[in-house]
Amino acid sequence: MKYHILTLFPEMIEQGLHTSILGRAINNGYISLETTNIRDFSANKFNRVDDYPYGGGAGMLMQAQPVYDAWKAVAKPAEGKKPVRVLFMSPQGKTFSQEMAKELAQEEELIFLCGHYEGIDERVIEEIVTDPVSIGDYVLTGGELPAMVMIDAISRMVPGVLKNEDSGVTESFQENLLEYPQYTRPEVWESKKVP
Repeated sequence: MKYHILTLFPEMIEQGLHTSILGRAINNGYISLETTNIRDFSANKFNRVDDYPYGGGAGMLMQAQPVYDAWKAVAKPAEGKKPVRVLFMSPQGKTFSQEMAKELAQEEELIFLCGHYEGIDERVIEEIVTDPVSIGDYVLTGGELPAMVMIDAISRMVPGVLKNEDSGVTESFQENLLEYPQYTRPEVWESKKVP
């Protein structure tokens, strides 16, 4: 699985995902991670990518052109291959679930678009996004954390990422049931015995 992340904060993604199980999966070639800084596609000398909303309103919006140009730089489908799905982290999107993670794990590549500020110019969203996705009903400062959550969950479904392949099959949300309580040794801890 190859992940492309379009973001204003590539270091946040790289530092968060190059550790633990995912770091090992990257090192072993089961998944790959490529961050693209949207600022690199700014057309002004200050690398500015935001502007005031057209018609007024609070906050700033990411402009369409730098986002579109960043997407064009990574979304080069090979001859005869279907276009790469673009997931936009958005509270208006479909709620992410374990079933969605399994479905997305079947793809060869995914592009994650991480917004910031008040969001992204709707015109570019309509042009490039295939899947708006939400991780819940709350507001975050950007799409980087939701993208990292989704990449973690999806990667667990990619063959080879988990050392024990059964771990991905017997997950907490398998068949809409929660996992049972689990215990370690010793059998008695702080006068509490394993049932």
